[in-house]
Amino acid sequence: MASIPVEEYRARADRLRALMREKGLQACLIYGDEYRKENLRYMSNYWPLFERGAVLLPLVGEPIVIAAPEGELMCREMTAWSDVRLLPQFTCVTVPDEIEYPQANYTSLKAILAEINEANPLHAIGIAGLDAMSASLLATIEGSAEGVEWIDAGELLFRLRMTKTEHEIACLKEAARIADEGYKAMIRNVRPGMTELELSAYAYMECTKACAEFVPFIVMASGERVNTIIGRPTRKVIQDGEMIMTAIAVQYEGYVATVGFPFVAGQMSEEQRAFISLLVEAEDIALSRLGPGNAMSGLVAAVKAYFADKGVTAYDLYPPLHGCGLAEAESPYPDENSAARFEVGMTVNTDISLFGHPHGSNRVEESLVVTEDGYESMSALVRQLSRTWKERGVVALAPEDGGAA
Repeated sequence: MASIPVEEYRARADRLRALMREKGLQACLIYGDEYRKENLRYMSNYWPLFERGAVLLPLVGEPIVIAAPEGELMCREMTAWSDVRLLPQFTCVTVPDEIEYPQANYTSLKAILAEINEANPLHAIGIAGLDAMSASLLATIEGSAEGVEWIDAGELLFRLRMTKTEHEIACLKEAARIADEGYKAMIRNVRPGMTELELSAYAYMECTKACAEFVPFIVMASGERVNTIIGRPTRKVIQDGEMIMTAIAVQYEGYVATVGFPFVAGQMSEEQRAFISLLVEAEDIALSRLGPGNAMSGLVAAVKAYFADKGVTAYDLYPPLHGCGLAEAESPYPDENSAARFEVGMTVNTDISLFGHPHGSNRVEESLVVTEDGYESMSALVRQLSRTWKERGVVALAPEDGGAA
């Protein structure tokens, strides 16, 4: 079973300490909550429910995980680190009220930092997660140590997360496998007369059965609603001949893979067929530029040039590729001016899309890992759908998965 071993968290801490030394930091506080969990989970494996969390990594000494009372036992169950402390400021993230927990064994950030200061005097402390933190919590943090400079260290975590280990890739592959199962369920069961919510329910059920930790979203729209780009499923009834624009993001052990490929409820028109071919051909062009050492800007430019040649630039709304990992979309997110190059171990999603086109709006989305030889798809389903589309012009499942749709 794919997972991240404790030894890998220790290696991550060591790599972060090396970056901290470069920036002159004596400690780094990595914040997260239920909604912005990526950095916190990367450094501790803790994913709060309702509450806030953090891990405080000193340059010298063991990491300290900070949690809140209701989630203390869950934190201890999940986290890779043994030292867990509770702060009153880390209670429920969605309410401003002060909640009483008379049995809580609280400490303060001031006391924790004073303890760290004894082993290694603190002059500069990094914070990762400023973009997810309330102003009041930041004020509490900054007031917890005198004479200390607080420095935005979010970039350090993005650098660490950019390339993945074999364990991270294994988790992403499992997430993609589960997403494939959910997508197959939608293709098998789509029919005119059902609602978008009914169709998405098949995917949720199949992903849960396949042991998804969480389904961050199912993008879903049909008919004219496909122009919403990232619409949620609604009670709208799907009509015969309507295109379905949908994508499934599945989280497994914190890692998120996404699957998306156009299909139609009922009879497909020739115009829809030509539109889907545009997307499939554009993804082939993107994949031909995906490999170690290749310029990210070259991939983006090649897709945009293809769309320009086909006269559909007006419907090309954003770059065709972004990173994936502990978030569905993370760095890199290159454009035509990016100076970055692909490296072995990077994991990315193609997101080949056209929106507002007269014959439909849709995307092809596929999670991939950059390898020494080029790339490897983490979605067997998208590769299969692409092949059958190019061979026969149909969105076809394998016979064991229910045949053609």
